[in-house]
Amino acid sequence: MSFPGRALLAFSALVVSACTAVGPEYVRPDSPLGPDWYEADRSRYDTKAEQQVLWWRAIGDPVLNDLIDIAHEQNNSLKIAGLRVLESRAQLGIAIGNQYPQSQAVVGDATALRASENSANTAAGDLEFTQFNIGVGASWEADFWGKFRRGVEAADAAYLASIAGYDQAMILVTAQVCGAYLAIRTLEELLRITEENIAIQQRSFEIVNVRFENGSTSELDVLQARTLLMSTKASIPELQTQLHQARNALSILLGRPPSDLADLLTSSSAIPPVPERLAVGLPADLLRRRPDVRQAEYVAMAQNARVGLAEANLYPSFSLSGFVGLAAAGNTDTTRTGESGFGQLFDTDSLTYSFGPSFVWPFLNYDRIKNSVRVQDARLQQSLIAYRDTVLRAAQEVEDALVALDGAIQQEALLVETVASAGRATEVAQLRFNEGLSDYQRVLSAQQGLFTQQSRYVNNRSAIVGNFIALYLALGGGWEARTDAEVIDAQTRDAMIERTDWGDLIDNETEQ
Repeated sequence: MSFPGRALLAFSALVVSACTAVGPEYVRPDSPLGPDWYEADRSRYDTKAEQQVLWWRAIGDPVLNDLIDIAHEQNNSLKIAGLRVLESRAQLGIAIGNQYPQSQAVVGDATALRASENSANTAAGDLEFTQFNIGVGASWEADFWGKFRRGVEAADAAYLASIAGYDQAMILVTAQVCGAYLAIRTLEELLRITEENIAIQQRSFEIVNVRFENGSTSELDVLQARTLLMSTKASIPELQTQLHQARNALSILLGRPPSDLADLLTSSSAIPPVPERLAVGLPADLLRRRPDVRQAEYVAMAQNARVGLAEANLYPSFSLSGFVGLAAAGNTDTTRTGESGFGQLFDTDSLTYSFGPSFVWPFLNYDRIKNSVRVQDARLQQSLIAYRDTVLRAAQEVEDALVALDGAIQQEALLVETVASAGRATEVAQLRFNEGLSDYQRVLSAQQGLFTQQSRYVNNRSAIVGNFIALYLALGGGWEARTDAEVIDAQTRDAMIERTDWGDLIDNETEQ
């Protein structure tokens, strides 16, 4: 057997015997979660039922449903997250490709050379000649220590992390749209009750002014009535400013220019109610439902693979290289046979090839490589701790939302009675003043109390819905809305396909 054959045989045996991927195998970290929610009101929350995928539809506001559908299609942050998924999918393809011959190329060259007359073996030869070469070359580094396999593991985990990042972006966008819409409806309601109180205070001011002209009350009563009326009117511009800003924020979330909501928010609406009973599941469900928890685990998984990838550099790398092609050379005019070098290039005698294994072992850099492994291991430990912290914070967010929602709901019943009492107190105080049975100070106090309690009630109604949104944001609901949907919109897809050959990657970017 020739030497190339023996070399190939030996190298093949070496590769076949390679079945070890160095570095630690991934072990899923422990999840520090309790068996149940501590703050959950068992009469209001169902821990056994599966959460509604489209949880915002439980609010029952068709305008909100339409706004969220638009945001899922047009939100720019969501588009960027989708493109990151596509980028990670391509990176995974690169990592997979590294397992095959890393260098494959058709090569060719034509080089004009002049040898030194004082060089060896040039006395009888041509000093000036042209070298022609054409052929196919390939080089393959065998994955003896699992370096490329670990690279695929890291890239695959990074790809899954990007999908989880997209899911998290969808949840955030959904919650932000709900929050912006809630702010708009809350401000509209505050404007309504402000205008109602202005009307009440205006009538009261007119009455006290007439009584002052008749001499039955003091100028102080008139001034106090006017002060209260003007103070209430002064709150209108601030509320209107906040309303415009909330609409602008919603427009940006929808991927539209600011204030471009005329066709969507055609009229004001009351603050929507929330369902009486909610499905919240169990704490363990967070590991599946929270995209940021999944993303944190995938980050740890990717980093675990990078430890093995760095450790593989401690050992020699084995490669197999080969070239087959044609080569010919001649002087500037002709060769000794009377033909040009290019004319001889395609003769059968011009066949040339090279083949053989090689290895590289950077043993002098052992300490540097060892410290690189230590760096990756330290980052792995950081990612494991970050995962545990993400899980704990997820549980905290749910518990905080549960107790906040319970508190706001309990407060609502009390505020309903408070507003009713304040309204009746205003009527009685005004009636007694008109009959001369009390001074105007009681009317002022009653009117101020009514406005205050009505505002508290509206803000509490808003807090109930806001805590409902925060609860489902904490539970990680809503990302399933993109199931079987593409992570990039059709317009972006068409532009990218026209610009670059994406093959089937652009159609399979959400495969898991």
